[in-house]
Amino acid sequence: MQSKKLKKPTRTNNNVETWHAASPHQININDMNAKTFLTLLFLSVALLLNAQKASLNNAYNHFYEKNFEKAKEAIDLCVQNEKLAEKAQTWLYKGNIYFYLANQEYMAKQNDNKAVVKFPDAPVEAYDAFVKAKELNKNVEGFEMLSPDEALPKLYSLLLVRGVDQLIANDFAAGKATLEKAIASYEMKNPPEYPLSGELYYYYAVALENVNQPQQAIVYYEKAVKDGSTNPNVLVRLIEQYKQAGDKAKVKGMLDQALSKNPNDPNVLVAQVDYYYWINDSVKARQLLQNLPASVYSNADATVNIANFYIREKNYAEAETLLRKAYRLNSDSYVVVYNLGVCTYYLFNENDMKANELKVAGSNSQAAVYQTKANNYLDEAERFFEAALKYDANDLNVLTAMKQIYARKQSPKYDEIVKKIKELEK
Repeated sequence: MQSKKLKKPTRTNNNVETWHAASPHQININDMNAKTFLTLLFLSVALLLNAQKASLNNAYNHFYEKNFEKAKEAIDLCVQNEKLAEKAQTWLYKGNIYFYLANQEYMAKQNDNKAVVKFPDAPVEAYDAFVKAKELNKNVEGFEMLSPDEALPKLYSLLLVRGVDQLIANDFAAGKATLEKAIASYEMKNPPEYPLSGELYYYYAVALENVNQPQQAIVYYEKAVKDGSTNPNVLVRLIEQYKQAGDKAKVKGMLDQALSKNPNDPNVLVAQVDYYYWINDSVKARQLLQNLPASVYSNADATVNIANFYIREKNYAEAETLLRKAYRLNSDSYVVVYNLGVCTYYLFNENDMKANELKVAGSNSQAAVYQTKANNYLDEAERFFEAALKYDANDLNVLTAMKQIYARKQSPKYDEIVKKIKELEK
């Protein structure tokens, strides 16, 4: 609708009026009489309210035209309306709109990784809306729309994608809640329309581990195996969970199964070394460790775990070499930079002690070589621990290590970090 041009008010009497200069392109509100101004104000408010009026028809029309983002705006107004929020049809519309919106966005993301998902929680909201619609009226339906019974068993793949994204973002509680809905959706039909071969149960188990529910995690890792998982990480995580539970028979059985199914997988081979250390057969563990194939070291996680075996053996030089390799593969890892800090600090101690021994023996030139090495390692330890601190500024393990380093270097940062540790320990 085109806006009408406002005319300057006419005189209604013979009194002299004073007119203020105004730009030809501007309206001076002081020139408008109160009645005209209020009329225009009420009209603009009415138009605004009308544009924002909750309307299921508007929501449906946008949905029918496949303009799902506009449909979302319209249905959101309906959900906020007291009367409409009591209707099953409102929630059916919301479920369909959010379902198709989520599918559209994630398909775009699959085709172009740079595509932005504006409404990442759309799958979760779609699921909740369909459940609500069914609660209000189990027979609710809409023209060319999915009913709750049709839609709910189809949502699991979108919910899985969202749940995994939340796990990657370390939002484990939210990821767990989303994946619970994914599992409910997945299990509504037996067999499901598109089997996921254990992946859904695997990620849910990972979420359970990270919210400190290890016994439940075991249940879902086992479900992943039964669901046909070929993911070696499922078996590796089960081995670790059985270890935590102290069940040697299950650990050995699962390790044998993992080796049978994935004999060349880096993490499975590392799990085998770890098993022999765990049962205190260090001779067999070292033998396996020294004979690991070169392909294992192209995996950053496996390389970190192998380095940990050398740390256990107090072979800090070999551990440092491996951790630097892992760092080149993945520099954005707390575990890598923290363990590099540990190794370089121990290597500082080794070289510092050697330098002192040589000084006592009178070999000052050789002592100087070792002292230079020691100082370099101390600088490296400081660098890596400071990098680790960026992941969690209140990590007491890192802060304690930094305190020792600053004390050694007589750094002005020492007093500051001691103060911070005391505050955190209160």
